[in-house]
Amino acid sequence: MAWYNPTVTLSKPPLLIRSKSLISNSCHFTAKKVIQCTRNYPLMARKKQNFLGKVALLPKGMLRLKVSASSGEEVESGYLEEFSWSSVILPFIFPALGGLLFGYDIGATSGATISLKSPALSGTTWYNLSAVQLGLVVSGSLYGALIGSILAYPFADFLGRRRELIIAAILYLSGGSLTAYAPGLGALLLGRLVYGLGIGLAMHGAPLYIAETCPSQIRGTLISLKELAIVLGILLGYFVGSYEIDVIGGWRYMFGLSSPIALLMGIGMWTLPPSPRWLLLRAIQGKGPLQEYKEKAIGALSKLRGRPAGDKVSEKQIEDTIISLKTAYTDEEAEGNFLEVLQGPSLKAFKIGGGLVLFQQITGQPSVLYYAGSILQSLMTAVAVLKADDLGRRPLLIGGVSGIALSLFLLSAYYKFLGSYPLVAASALLLYVGCYQISFGPISWLMVSEIFPLRTRGKGISLAVLTNFGSNAIVTFAFSPLKELLGAENLFLLFGVIALLSLLFVVTSVPETKGLTLEEIESKILK
Repeated sequence: MAWYNPTVTLSKPPLLIRSKSLISNSCHFTAKKVIQCTRNYPLMARKKQNFLGKVALLPKGMLRLKVSASSGEEVESGYLEEFSWSSVILPFIFPALGGLLFGYDIGATSGATISLKSPALSGTTWYNLSAVQLGLVVSGSLYGALIGSILAYPFADFLGRRRELIIAAILYLSGGSLTAYAPGLGALLLGRLVYGLGIGLAMHGAPLYIAETCPSQIRGTLISLKELAIVLGILLGYFVGSYEIDVIGGWRYMFGLSSPIALLMGIGMWTLPPSPRWLLLRAIQGKGPLQEYKEKAIGALSKLRGRPAGDKVSEKQIEDTIISLKTAYTDEEAEGNFLEVLQGPSLKAFKIGGGLVLFQQITGQPSVLYYAGSILQSLMTAVAVLKADDLGRRPLLIGGVSGIALSLFLLSAYYKFLGSYPLVAASALLLYVGCYQISFGPISWLMVSEIFPLRTRGKGISLAVLTNFGSNAIVTFAFSPLKELLGAENLFLLFGVIALLSLLFVVTSVPETKGLTLEEIESKILK
């Protein structure tokens, strides 16, 4: 990247320089002269004053402006990082396998429990399980995930995103294998717990790694695709369960098929570099020489983008990130204290991210989606994948949560006085699934992965994951007792009221992060 260093003055900038408007990649200028542009590219600014700034000439004629108004007011310039899709596929796929294995466990467990407790098909002498024992088999991975998310809080930043996902793959492999070959109930429950530990670490590390390594303009797409991988994993689990349901000992195959996928995930993560942002965080925290970590970060970014080792573009990006980090933490302790995630900008981020994943669960998701079709879930998640970086996060959340509230009130009405119209219930369920999968489903985790400051991102996301699994467990456990106590009509009415509160939360508290780098989110939204 070549910088034209002399100050350039734009007097009476063209009218096409305006909000979400376009400017040229064909610009003619000299120092202290007017820039004339003849072809359009994004630039987010609308100013009438003169502008001072530097011009960066990018590959393929793209233009980047770092400008400030003569009035002293800062002006933002749109900048799209050059990348090839082939270079971002593998850094996305291998972390996303962690989400697929989480979804696979959900889908496979339903068929595995039927096989396990069948006298004819279990292939064991201990098939006569009590309700509590069967419940432990089903929920064992959830409790493991809760423990995994707790462990991620103190250790995630030390391990790094890449090593965390490698450990998650090992736990997936160990837990799946132990479950498949379990000689008794004790070994089966231990295997379920170990597998759940892998879920907790993978659901923490995967969005972190993807968010910190991908170009900002496709971050929403890739994080949403990771959520789609969960839904596809559920479908795969259902498919394997239906295929092996009549096989003696079929539950072993259902649980065991996760092992080769986990092995692929582990090998894939081993071949990928560490997150460049994590490397720079370690340097800023004083964990090693800055120059050494800087060189490692440049090498990692070059590999991630498919560029030659130590290329100038990657070097410039890393230098810009270092400047942003030093500016952000210049007056603060390098590493911060153990509870920093509950202070200042990190607390604001946790309120946003934690609030989203909390409302994601307590609007009835674990219960309502149980009755809905997984195929529709996958289709609607695909919609969010395509639109997260186009429409933005807030419009999808506002529209989706509004639909969730409406669907819950329709379900309440069905149980209260529309019982003779089953089409109402079916339509409400479909509306709920569709709206959830374009809003809370993918967007909550997208926001969680990008909203926390770099220094507390690991701890913050671990708290968000813990909030998610904890509230999931509570809602799952409480649904049947609450339904018996309140009746279905009042329970869905309660969920509907909570959905309205979540809509109010989204409108008043959740910012738009579309198109911003992680450093821009930290500096412009949290501070």
